[in-house]
Amino acid sequence: MAGTEYHDRAVLVTGAGGFIGSHLVEQLVARGARVRALIRYTSTGTRGWLDRCPAAAQVEFIAADICDHGAVAKAMHGVDTVFHLAALIGIPYSYHAPDSYVRTNVEGTANVLRCALDAGVRRVVHTSTSEVYGTAQRVPIGEDHSLQTQSPYSATKAGADLLAMSYHRSFGLPVTTVRPFNTYGPRQSARAVIPTIITQALGGSTIKLGHTAPTRDFTFVADTVNGFLQLAQSDGTIGRVVNLGSGSEISIAELAQRICELTGSSARVVRDASRERPEASEVERLCADISLARSLGWAPACSLDAGLKQTIGWVKENLHAFRPDAYAI
Repeated sequence: MAGTEYHDRAVLVTGAGGFIGSHLVEQLVARGARVRALIRYTSTGTRGWLDRCPAAAQVEFIAADICDHGAVAKAMHGVDTVFHLAALIGIPYSYHAPDSYVRTNVEGTANVLRCALDAGVRRVVHTSTSEVYGTAQRVPIGEDHSLQTQSPYSATKAGADLLAMSYHRSFGLPVTTVRPFNTYGPRQSARAVIPTIITQALGGSTIKLGHTAPTRDFTFVADTVNGFLQLAQSDGTIGRVVNLGSGSEISIAELAQRICELTGSSARVVRDASRERPEASEVERLCADISLARSLGWAPACSLDAGLKQTIGWVKENLHAFRPDAYAI
């Protein structure tokens, strides 16, 4: 049963139509929040994944660019809590268009923070990424691990993280930075590795991947969303970074094997050099230390196999929306 801590609370979600954002909006609506969703303007009027969510009928939508000061300031009016998820997230695409990542992830975040400060919001929850740690220098990775940005994407996210912390230290803005490790689940696009493997396992005899030795820490989307909701209510998270992960790691090769077993696929993994990151840019190992999150009352509830089964089921129902033979950057 959903909690009541958000009942009648005015909440703004940026990036609301995306993978994690849409799940977050659904949970906020279920908990009685008055949700305002900031989505990117398109000429077709699409609201991303929220176009398919019944909860959207109870949401106020604002179509805008997070770099537009006037639009974001208007969206902040009367808001209690801001969940800032809007970002450019594809790592491969950041090699092709790094300037656009600076604009959205750094300048856009600066605009969100400035507008939140002016509006006097009670809490800003800023979304980071485990990619800012780079290849683990020690495992598990705690929040005090040094930042080692190995892609333009991770560099812009680290810049956004530091801006968020600076607004807390300089201006007293009540910011919590949530640092999810590799979130997966229904609605995730093929630019992420789990949907990439699933769609190829379901649709062919080969699974094309880049490097398969690196390890990742995968967290089911419902657990990540619960982390956002819980940490936003804790005064102990203000001015802090909090990891959200499973606390365990699996190599991409092992992940592909597990997905093949769960789908009943006999597809074999083949190397596709075009999918590999530049050598010095590859993050070889990620595994979260979630001691801080646990001390604040959060822990992941969904096992990897259980989450994969849910994700596989969703992909099967939506296979028409994917192009298994195409490399999505």
